[in-house]
Amino acid sequence: MFIVAVIETAEKMLPAGLRPIGGRTLRMLAAVLTERGERAAAQRMALTAFSIRILSAALAFVSQIVLARLMGEYEYGIFVFVWVLVVVFGDLSCLGFHTAIVRFLPQYRAAGAFEEIRGLTGTARIFALLSGTAVLAAGMLGLHFFGDMIQVYYLVPIFIGLLAMPMIALGDILEGTSRANHWPVMALSPVYIVRPILIILFMLIAIAVGAEHTAVTAMQAALVATFVTALGQYAATLYRLRRHYDDGPRKVDFLAWFSVAFPIFLIEGVSFLLTNSDVVVVGIFLEPHDVAIYFAASKTMALVHFINFSVKAASGPRFSSIIAEGDHAQLAAAAIDAARWTFWPALGVGLVVLAAGHLLLSLFGGAFTSGYLVMAILLAGILAKSLVGPAETLLMMAGKQNLCVALYAGALTANVGLNLALIPHYGIEGTAIATASAMAVEAILLHVAVRRTLDIVLFAFASPSAATPEMRVR
Repeated sequence: MFIVAVIETAEKMLPAGLRPIGGRTLRMLAAVLTERGERAAAQRMALTAFSIRILSAALAFVSQIVLARLMGEYEYGIFVFVWVLVVVFGDLSCLGFHTAIVRFLPQYRAAGAFEEIRGLTGTARIFALLSGTAVLAAGMLGLHFFGDMIQVYYLVPIFIGLLAMPMIALGDILEGTSRANHWPVMALSPVYIVRPILIILFMLIAIAVGAEHTAVTAMQAALVATFVTALGQYAATLYRLRRHYDDGPRKVDFLAWFSVAFPIFLIEGVSFLLTNSDVVVVGIFLEPHDVAIYFAASKTMALVHFINFSVKAASGPRFSSIIAEGDHAQLAAAAIDAARWTFWPALGVGLVVLAAGHLLLSLFGGAFTSGYLVMAILLAGILAKSLVGPAETLLMMAGKQNLCVALYAGALTANVGLNLALIPHYGIEGTAIATASAMAVEAILLHVAVRRTLDIVLFAFASPSAATPEMRVR
């Protein structure tokens, strides 16, 4: 009732000209905040995730500006290249278990299978620590035997970054656990709010006590921040799990979970590589100066990416629950609703960010404004991808993991091939063209796959009635 009263008061305070549109918007917001049911819960989670991502995008943007100003273009380029590699391989080391939790836990909860929930969440945490440690060991062996093939200024930062692998993997599992339980604040705030703040804080402390303004110092700050964030998130998540699911026996079905998690790993692994391959390729073929400019431009345009991430975070559990019920019409409506929630905010935010592009880039330093064209090109790709919303999440929740692997492999191949062809001639602008083109290819492939396998025309401008009544989810 308090929320409704606040919304009604706000509606009365609107100017007369804005009252019709503003009133409808406020009433929709009140409905999302007060209604019960799976759809309302998913929308509240999306709204919460969206708010957190707005804050986290702002924090990430500010933190990157601070780091660029502290280190300068060259050292900043080294740091961002290595940190992207660390995050990519840390996330991949989960082997898909963080998303498998989102698929299985809502189904177990609906069936009252609490033994399976306790077994799933506990096994996933242990697996993440072991697999993250395995990646750490493999990375150290790689540095030992192939270190002479790596640019010398990358060696020490990579060594430091490898030490963070187990904690990054654990953090992903904990995020998936919270997402599956509809705890968006606990899912997203540690990695996207707490960790960036701690990286800057520890960097400033290190410089205050005499450390150099280098990528090595920044990686040390990132390492400590990762450990503090992951361990704090572990304690908080474990406490909340014990409040919702009493202690008791655990049932472990590792092979069944892994048979789903591994294809998801292939899907999300290829997808994650597709998302970050541009920075990696620029780091391999160009100088740290170019890496810094490209990353600043892509990070600025990433202010739009959080919309897709927010909708995706909320849609996974909802899709899983609807599929378990076997309601095809509701699934089609939920999927198209998610696409609309992705595209229109992305369009509005993207145009605003592009209009302020020169100003935003200048905050990193005068040389960074040369990345404005990169921003414009990347926006075109982001909007193309947003037209189909979280299509990959829909396919994964419907058991179409293997198909997703093939689709993303094709998109990644196109991305890498275009990068190799365009970078020598067009530099970072060539990378942006390759990345945007790969996003468009990805969107087309996902649209076709959803239509042929689920009988859903997934498009931001489509109607749920476009889906056939036959339910093909298996």
